[in-house]
Amino acid sequence: MLAKRIVPCLDVDKGRVVKGKKFQNIQDVAHPVDLAKKYNQDGADELVFYDITASNEERNIFLDMVESVAAEIAIPFTVGGGIRTVEDIHQVLRAGADKVSINSAAVKNPLVIKEAALRFGSQCIVLSIDAKQAANNRWGVYINGGRQQSNLDVVDWAKQGEALGAGEIVLNAINTDGEKNGYDLALMQSVAAEVNLPIVASGGAGTTQHFAEVLQDGIADAALAASVFHYGEISIPELKTELYQSGIEVRRDLQWK
Repeated sequence: MLAKRIVPCLDVDKGRVVKGKKFQNIQDVAHPVDLAKKYNQDGADELVFYDITASNEERNIFLDMVESVAAEIAIPFTVGGGIRTVEDIHQVLRAGADKVSINSAAVKNPLVIKEAALRFGSQCIVLSIDAKQAANNRWGVYINGGRQQSNLDVVDWAKQGEALGAGEIVLNAINTDGEKNGYDLALMQSVAAEVNLPIVASGGAGTTQHFAEVLQDGIADAALAASVFHYGEISIPELKTELYQSGIEVRRDLQWK
């Protein structure tokens, strides 16, 4: 059985880690390098870095910040935001990312997924989907940091992304983002039932039980969270210990066994 992954997320704006609710009411948190070092030491399985305004502002991602974070960590590092072309992906990988997350650019030009997967390998191409509930068990795809609705259905788009060569899907539930009332399990299950890719659940973590719920078989392979880690409400070592004790396989360092 593959171990389930715990993934802190750094939403970065103007060189600072920020956090909001439902992609709004953004508040300053800390410097990205400081948090990255902490999560690396705490035993996070991966780290995600999103430049959350790059796409909306139609600018490139801040590569110097990506390089600074990558230099301080020894865990897999996923980077997204403002990535529009295969050459952008190349630059981010050269800056130290292990995987590149694409969202808005893939919606506008789906073939960028195929071209990037053929050039760099599916293992480093992540399709990030910002999903907002439209009806019972139906979700729409949003782009530009959740600001703009597309005409895509989330489940259909996830299937298309897999067919084009994406190696992983991050599902960001806008409705539950920052609310700390739990992940959108119906969303995760709906996509997991239709694709054979690893699913990273995002949006809504508030307690260790929320992680345990979403990491059940048939739902998600990894759980991404931000504020509960940023503000010290949940510690990663304690979370992993509780998950292991509840029967969920996680990677544990020696001091946690």
